[in-house]
Parts: sequence; C-alpha cells; structure tokens
Amino acid sequence: MTPLGSTLVRTPGHRVLPVRSRVASALRRGLWWGVLSLTGGVERRGRLPRGGCVVVANHSSHADTAALLAALDARHGPAIGAAADYWFASPWRRRICRRLAAGFPVRRAGGGMADLLSMTGELREGRAVVLFPEGTRAEDGTLGSFHRGALVLAEEAGVPVVPVGIAGTDRLLPKHGRLRSSLVRVTIGEPMPSGVSPEAARDAVHALHDRTAAEPLRDSAVRRRVASVVTSRLGLPLAFCWAFAEALSWPLMPELLLGAVCVAVPRAALKMSLGALAGSLAGGLLALHLAAAGVHLPAPLTTDRMRAEVRAELVVEGASAVRHQPWNGIPFKVYGAEAGRASVPASDWLVASAAARGSRTLTAGLAFAAFGLLLRRHRQLYGRYLALLGVGFAAGLALIVQGWS
Repeated sequence: MTPLGSTLVRTPGHRVLPVRSRVASALRRGLWWGVLSLTGGVERRGRLPRGGCVVVANHSSHADTAALLAALDARHGPAIGAAADYWFASPWRRRICRRLAAGFPVRRAGGGMADLLSMTGELREGRAVVLFPEGTRAEDGTLGSFHRGALVLAEEAGVPVVPVGIAGTDRLLPKHGRLRSSLVRVTIGEPMPSGVSPEAARDAVHALHDRTAAEPLRDSAVRRRVASVVTSRLGLPLAFCWAFAEALSWPLMPELLLGAVCVAVPRAALKMSLGALAGSLAGGLLALHLAAAGVHLPAPLTTDRMRAEVRAELVVEGASAVRHQPWNGIPFKVYGAEAGRASVPASDWLVASAAARGSRTLTAGLAFAAFGLLLRRHRQLYGRYLALLGVGFAAGLALIVQGWS
C-alpha cells in the first residue's frame, strides 16, 4: 500500500522513489548546486545507472557531500552515510545533516554494519546510498584503504557499486582549513558488480580521482592575459587611473573596466572596486576645483541637456544631488564640473559622492565577480563575453546620449 501523498512513478523493470522524496532531493540538489556555483562552480562527468546503487567516493573535505548532492541525479534520492559520533551528536547537527544532506547515521565504534544494512530496502526502491569507505577525511590527498561495509551492503541489496572521483573540494574547504574559491569536479565511473573487492573498488575510485584532478581546465588566452595584469602591481593603479580619468574627461565609465576584470579574476573584485572608487572620488574633487577655477575640460559624449539637469538638481539639493547619478545615466564628470561652478563645498561633495559612487561601484564590482564565479566552468568563453560586454556597453551608451540629447 502506498502512503497518501507518496504516489509512485513506475518505470518498467526499475523501482523508483516516491515523488515526495524526489522533490526533496531536487531541492537539495538545487541548493548545493547554487552554493557551489558561487564558490567556483561544479561540473559532472558520467551518470549513475538506473535503479538503486551504492556510491563509493574519495573523501578529503566536508564539501564532498555538497559536491555529490549537487552532481547526482535527484531521481536517485541520494542518501549520505554520516559519522554518528559527529553529525548526530547534537540535535542541531542532526537536523542539518538530515534536512540538508539526507544523511543517515553510521556508527564508527561498533554497530556500523547494522546501520548500513538498514538501508537495504532504500536501495531496492531505487535510491543511491553514498558512502566514503575510507571512514574519515584524508589530509594529504592520498586515498586510504577501503572498509568492506559499503560492498557488503551492495551485495546484500543486490545492487551495483558505482565508483566516483571528486576533485577540487580539498582546495575549496581543506580539512581544518578555511573556505575559498575552487571549481569542483565529479566523475562518475562505470558500475561494478556487488561482489567487487575493497581493493578493486579503491583502485577504481583512485583512478577516477587522479584523472579528474589532472584534467586541465579549459581556459581563454585572453582571460589569462587580463588576469596576469589584474594580479600584478599594475592592477590597482589601472583601476584608480581609469576611474580618475573618467571623473575628469575620459568617456568610458569604470564599470566597464570592472565588468572585464572582475569576471576574469573574481577574487580581485573588492580590491579593483575600491581602487576604482578611490579614483572616482579623487577625480571628482579635482574636477570640482578645476571648474571652480574656471577651467573647462573636454567632456565627450555629454550633452547640454545633461548639464542643465544637473544644474537644476544642484540648486535644489546641493551636494546630495549626486545621489541621482548612479541611476540617470549622466556621467559623474558632469556632476563634478557643475558642482564646482555652483560653488558646492568640497567636503559636502566628497561625502555625498562617496555614498553615491560607492554604492554603484561596489555593487557593480561584486555583481560582476558573482557572474565570474558562475562563468568559471566556462572560462574558455571569456573572449566572447568580453566582445558582448563591449557591444552592450556601446549600445547602452548610445541610447543614454540619445535620450539626453
């Protein structure tokens, strides 16, 4: 008898999980795919066979669980074997493990085999039971010996053993280390018979891990060149000088530069954004003083209507009129020059422009960095992205100038 709300979807020759379980698994997969996408991306090679199976994988990080939940198909409803003495030692850890990782407890000090065999029915229903046969996380990247429990479970349930190699999690979240950005890759191997030996299973996982870790990341030569500049001593001065010049006369806004460099090197986004912000503020102050002294700098791609709008805002709002700049398309240089001609106090201007430019520059930089993390697994497309960024910027700039003409 099927419980109410747990309608089964049947496929000839294969048992499948209740719809409710599959939905929960899909939500977990979406959650961890999203998290890993923000920390460097996750990619998968291969697929699990239809029906239940025991997945055995290498284990070097707590992030291995997230990687497998993000990579394995939701139709298998992956359940993760977790150390009972750690993940089920307190109520809050138990809730986190069950709800976010579909974890079930496995005792490491006696009784573990009984815990594993309790999953026999789940396997026969079509579930994938994920185990780390090493029993603990490796610290030096080497693969330890495999315990027999996972293989005994597969033999008892009559399901295949599927070796999986995980690479990148040891960099993403090292044992006793801090979280950092890294692409995670999961390679699913060919199913092995349930009677396979621990040594053969270990060798298969070891080969998959080594192959996955050694596979070079596809990249763009253009991105590598941009990254080499950004991470050199020239990176910060470039952001400062670009924004400084734009606040005076240069027609290309600093967000265009951030769109290129923050996607190429997401970890440099905050540094480059702060450099651009400092350049904008310094250039804006200089533009104000030059205009107050009667110096008129060239301002390409600006219009008389822009200047008239800014003058009207300054009369009503003073220095705080610059708060409109991030949204109305009028270049920052126009506000700086008109503020000088209107004799706006430099201190008031600095405070108001720091808030306006800061919100726009930092938001843009961090948004481009987030996109760069999502694009990380497609780095080879960076050149095309750069071309689209240039075309999009040119089209947007043309529309803004036309709208203010």
